[in-house]
Amino acid sequence: MIVIEGTVRIDPARIEQARPEMEAMIKASRAEPGCIDYAYAIDMLDPGLVRVAERWESREALKAHFASPHMAHWRSVIAGLGLTDRSLRLYEADPEDI
Repeated sequence: MIVIEGTVRIDPARIEQARPEMEAMIKASRAEPGCIDYAYAIDMLDPGLVRVAERWESREALKAHFASPHMAHWRSVIAGLGLTDRSLRLYEADPEDI
């Protein structure tokens, strides 16, 4: 399993403008083959901080995600949303119930 986690910053004044684009990205990504989970969460104490969490079945599924039309659209709109300070990390993990 591939896990991506990290943060991005969005100008807090543009969060409401960004919300429909983020929701569309989440819905489309969750519908992709190989997507286990895909989520954005706005930090309660830092409204411009968005936490990113993704889980994918494989690197191949993630590669297909990066080539998807909704990812191309997301890339085309993020600058206009004031998205900065992108800090994402990829991990390989073995799923384990705890």
